[in-house]
Amino acid sequence: MSFDPSIHTIDTGFMQRGSFDAAYLVVENGRAAFIDCGTGLAVPAMLAALQRAGLAVDAVDWLILTHVHLDHAGGAGLLMQQLPHARLVVHPRGAPHMVDPTRLIAGATEVYGQTQIEHSYGPILPVSPDRVVIADDGHRVDLAGRSLLCIDTPGHARHHLCVWDERSRAWFTGDTFGLSYRELDSDRGAFIVPTSSPVQFDPEPLKQSIVRLLAVAPQAMFLTHYGRVEDVARLGADLVEQIDAMVHIGHQCDARPDRHRCLVAALTALYLERAQAHGCRLDDAAVTQVLAMDIELNAQGLACWLDRDRR
Repeated sequence: MSFDPSIHTIDTGFMQRGSFDAAYLVVENGRAAFIDCGTGLAVPAMLAALQRAGLAVDAVDWLILTHVHLDHAGGAGLLMQQLPHARLVVHPRGAPHMVDPTRLIAGATEVYGQTQIEHSYGPILPVSPDRVVIADDGHRVDLAGRSLLCIDTPGHARHHLCVWDERSRAWFTGDTFGLSYRELDSDRGAFIVPTSSPVQFDPEPLKQSIVRLLAVAPQAMFLTHYGRVEDVARLGADLVEQIDAMVHIGHQCDARPDRHRCLVAALTALYLERAQAHGCRLDDAAVTQVLAMDIELNAQGLACWLDRDRR
């Protein structure tokens, strides 16, 4: 896939799974910005990407986080220790968790379990507050004259931002623009699924965020899960349609005593139906395997939303 050579995709190797979790390196006039960083276990991959680009650690001016979920930001504290001149750019709601990650660790442990945290996330270290830059809606990061615009994009999480790069006419979308794995590509292009992972999924703000991203007619989206996708108007419409379908599923399953099982089964059926219609080359069992973790997390996220909506 050809695109702006100043943007480097970094496979963070999260969950020991390739082409699953991406961070990005943007290079401009010998200066660099990382966008997301994966977990603490991904720091060697981040530094190796910098080396491949012919840059030293002191060339990095910025680490921009789309949000503070650990698969995007868990390694920020450890990586910042290696980047002497870098500052961390983060949503106002996410900043306190980077300075003191105690609650972040506790929340992730509740979702994934202590064993999984230790095995798949590595060290989660604080970032010194004097190196943290708060990115309110409309904040611009100057990378050697290249403007990177940060906008508030709630829906997946309240602490989520997306980054617009005018140079490439592309967004770095974190999880706002869903998940798209290359195994599920077909002759029609990319296949996409929303992510409602716990605990702050909110369908209407998420749809509004997607519409806001599309309003500037981007040529591409750089997703964390995974990589660059085009044909973004179609993908955005697919996401909005699926979010509505997921809300309907949530309400259908809500009163069931086996709510979680109902959610998992209905989400699986939804995604398999759409994958078949898309012409995915994998059979149903293989598609389910690719999406298994996301189906489980989406079911949990829908449940959190249903419970919160009742309060």
